Amino acid sequence: MSIRYLTARLAQQIDEELMNSAGAFSIDQLMELAGLACAQALATVYPLSKGEKKQNSRVLVCCGPGNQGGDGLVAARHLSMFGYQPSVFLPKPGSKEIYQRLQTQVQNLSIPVYGSIPELETSLQETDVILDAIFGFSFSGPVRPPFDQVLSLIAKSKAPIVSVDIPSGWDVENGPVEREVADKEGQKVDQVLNPEVLVSLTAPKLGVKQFRGRHFLGGRFVPWCVPGAFLSTG
Repeated sequence: MSIRYLTARLAQQIDEELMNSAGAFSIDQLMELAGLACAQALATVYPLSKGEKKQNSRVLVCCGPGNQGGDGLVAARHLSMFGYQPSVFLPKPGSKEIYQRLQTQVQNLSIPVYGSIPELETSLQETDVILDAIFGFSFSGPVRPPFDQVLSLIAKSKAPIVSVDIPSGWDVENGPVEREVADKEGQKVDQVLNPEVLVSLTAPKLGVKQFRGRHFLGGRFVPWCVPGAFLSTG
């Protein structure tokens, strides 16, 4: 069975196809399916243990301001329903109305939401698992504040990382690259996230060909009407 990988351009085209009149999906539906898939994958690899003190229960969901962050907010909600104790790190909330609604849904479940670097440092010391939902396949260029310091802190954490679609900071087509980020003292260092688990959405991206951790395909909802020509085989 050949594995198909997407370039950033093809991934964008498929998203557009899914949300046009032919695909008929809304952005809300796609985020819901993606976030649920991520929560299920995390729960498969890091299941809750039985007993008074549940192992793996504390999940820190790190969200960016775009659709990737929206997937993370959905995942946090589902993880709460599964019995986990998620918290959300959200240093730069998205401005779109859908993002604001997802934030409200999280807050309605009394899921803690943090936004400062000191809060992130404290949360990383207390969490069992990190869900990385910061940057998606459309990300390119340098990592700008505050996410430069965020990625540095996450990369140095001892907690296992589950990344959504593409590990944050990786090049979507070339894979892990050492991007200049800021450490705790504000000094520039090269840092790369190395997640234990990856949840690819729609299809894996070219940049994850060399990924050697647990790899899931999430959101397997692409209808047959989406042309196979969109997919490049490798």
